[in-house]
Amino acid sequence: MSSASYLRLKQSSVLPGFGVTLGYTLLYLGLLVLLPLGALVVKASGIGIAGIVATATEPRIAAALRTSFSISLLAAGVASLFGLLIAWVLTRYDFPGRKLIDAIVDLPFALPTAVAGIALAALYAPNGWVGSLLEPLGLKVAYTPLGIFVALVFIGLPFTVRTVQPLITEIENELEEASATLGASRWRTLWSVLLPPLLPGVLTGFALAFARAVGEYGSVIFIAGNLPYVSEIAPLLIVIKLSEYDYTGATVIATIMLAISFSALLLINLVQAWSRRRFGHV
Repeated sequence: MSSASYLRLKQSSVLPGFGVTLGYTLLYLGLLVLLPLGALVVKASGIGIAGIVATATEPRIAAALRTSFSISLLAAGVASLFGLLIAWVLTRYDFPGRKLIDAIVDLPFALPTAVAGIALAALYAPNGWVGSLLEPLGLKVAYTPLGIFVALVFIGLPFTVRTVQPLITEIENELEEASATLGASRWRTLWSVLLPPLLPGVLTGFALAFARAVGEYGSVIFIAGNLPYVSEIAPLLIVIKLSEYDYTGATVIATIMLAISFSALLLINLVQAWSRRRFGHV
């Protein structure tokens, strides 16, 4: 790095002590993030690439990975859509109980995941308040993949709301009024004026919800049913491998999840970076 580049990096921050803060950042990332992940990969690589591929293609593990990632993607997408709507209502409308609803949005952050899983299982069980109403319609939520979806939307919704809400606050009402004055319809205003500056925040919320959903365990196992090839998630398989003292198998599954999650998040971040270059910041 040239001296000019170094000075430019130092001048870009208002905080003093660039060298100390950079060193602390690298030390923190190295000890708490990179070192554990590196140890995980090294442990899993002990069986070789062929062993990792064989583990990933084992029918039960492949089914669990497919269940975890497919439902996590779907749940993150639904949470992003409804999170955007909830954030818009909480930001743009004033109604009785708004502050209470705004506080309830953060409840999944504070609620222990096991408590959330038990509550959802009791609510959507065939004899639960909601499950008993859905059963005559032929809909079964608890102990099915649909139950996993409900749990993952529940824990991912706060991420999508809180990432979009500040962006909505910064959008001036005059933009909507100007669009209406120019003859644009409501859908045209929504698509061309409001959504572009919100897209980076929506993608950020989607990435956070997806990352949380992939590794979720406590709120899922109580409502999933945990049936192999049907509603068994990959984190549960890791716990099973550890209880059987198969540490290599557990690390291999964890490494596979790490690789898939990193690839998915990298793709989401690339799309997010493109959207920021294309539409800019609010």
